[in-house]
Amino acid sequence: MKVQFRCPPELESILPRPILAKRGLPDWLKRMPTTVKADELGLELETVKQCPPFVDAMTSGFLMPLVADITVDRGKFTWNWDPPPAQAGSYTRAPLAFHPNQQLVETPYFDDDRQAIKFANFWTVELPPGYAMLATHPVNRADLPFRSLTGLIDVVNWKSLVHFPAMWIDDDFVGVLPKGTPVVQCFPVAYETLDLEFSAFEGDDAAALVDAEGAVRDTQGAYRKLYRAKPSDGGSSKRDRKSDGR
Repeated sequence: MKVQFRCPPELESILPRPILAKRGLPDWLKRMPTTVKADELGLELETVKQCPPFVDAMTSGFLMPLVADITVDRGKFTWNWDPPPAQAGSYTRAPLAFHPNQQLVETPYFDDDRQAIKFANFWTVELPPGYAMLATHPVNRADLPFRSLTGLIDVVNWKSLVHFPAMWIDDDFVGVLPKGTPVVQCFPVAYETLDLEFSAFEGDDAAALVDAEGAVRDTQGAYRKLYRAKPSDGGSSKRDRKSDGR
């Protein structure tokens, strides 16, 4: 799927670019061992680094970056960023803005003494017709000192910039949130009406369940090795390819 990004020409040389999420994995995941001893159980267990759903979610879609270094001192935000004047249209010249807390009244995010922050974004995003962009907090990134709010944006028709609201959650943070920090993770989502159907396991579905249970019992990493589809395989798993003779 082609995703087209555009930015103001005067900012092109200074903006960090969005990246594929698989290129922006955190250091803690890279350092993490694949197995760990659980002495109280007398077992060696696989960590979540060996869990494809956990990692696949983190490597899917693309990441939108923070445009400049932000210095934070217990809730006070400052920066030194002076972009060139806009050549066409108008847009904020600050990498960070705020939402009055009244806009969050009656939500779980409301706090009498806390405003939402808003990460400025200077890239437009274009997806193929029939898709919207789901923007959410970077998946499994509880290490970040903020929590981005989730939104679904019709970027096919909305040709302007989309900024990303978030709640700052680490009141004791003192330091620099560096340029390039992922502020949201984005996924293309098809605009389709869902038709929910329900039934009991029977026939081929029951056999597939028994087959999967046996594979998990007999093969370590069965989901990853036999059932997990990859984009390069056209969405088919190794199990599928065996069943149709490939």
